[in-house]
Amino acid sequence: MNDRVDKKRKDREKEISRRDFLKYTGTVVLVVGSGCYVAADKGSPKLIKVKEGGAGLPASEGYILVDIKKCQGCTSCMLACSLVHEGVESHSLSRIQVIQNSFESFPDDVTIEQCRQCVDPACFKVCPEDALKTNAKYGNVRMVDRDKCTGCGECVEACPYTPSRPIVVSDEDYKGDMKSRKCDLCANTPYHWDQAGGGPNGKQACVEVCPVGAIKFTKEIPAQEGDDGYKVNLRDRNWRRLGYPIS
Repeated sequence: MNDRVDKKRKDREKEISRRDFLKYTGTVVLVVGSGCYVAADKGSPKLIKVKEGGAGLPASEGYILVDIKKCQGCTSCMLACSLVHEGVESHSLSRIQVIQNSFESFPDDVTIEQCRQCVDPACFKVCPEDALKTNAKYGNVRMVDRDKCTGCGECVEACPYTPSRPIVVSDEDYKGDMKSRKCDLCANTPYHWDQAGGGPNGKQACVEVCPVGAIKFTKEIPAQEGDDGYKVNLRDRNWRRLGYPIS
């Protein structure tokens, strides 16, 4: 009996929690800055029912998938995102969000929320200035035309997910006027490190920088209802040795 108890105790000691992982690899503290407009909690995500072709838009040729059980909450993806787009490391300017809840335990203590490049995007339908567009040059990624955007926040409110995937922030290039931002798969990244740039045929900063491979790019359209198409399992058998489920 004592041998069995000792074995269980040793097995537990082998497991590495997210907090242990960060303690050994360097902790990053998430600080939410000011000057950023995001929608308030809108409750559970609504399901978007789409027909082939959605709202008459060509489907995006790229999508970001995440493994929230593999994510360590380091926010490297957020810092890399703002760096390639804005030239500064800022959580407030990131188009991908890592949300940490210290009151929860694994696997509900950390999650990643990314733009879904929706087949039938709600944000497109409400923009009064037609500032949201697809760009054939970049594989029909959903993008914001900041010249047209007035920073009204309608796209933020229309997004059925929490937190909203578009954000509205002050834009220095427009004399501090509020402008919308959203993930463009790094298509429009003035500070991209690779000469070829981003977009569906390039490199996405969040994918490249994630130290544990919790973010993946795909060209296949994920299931549009619920979360299963976008929140996936990217863990292999090596993660079992660290105490993580791999199924």
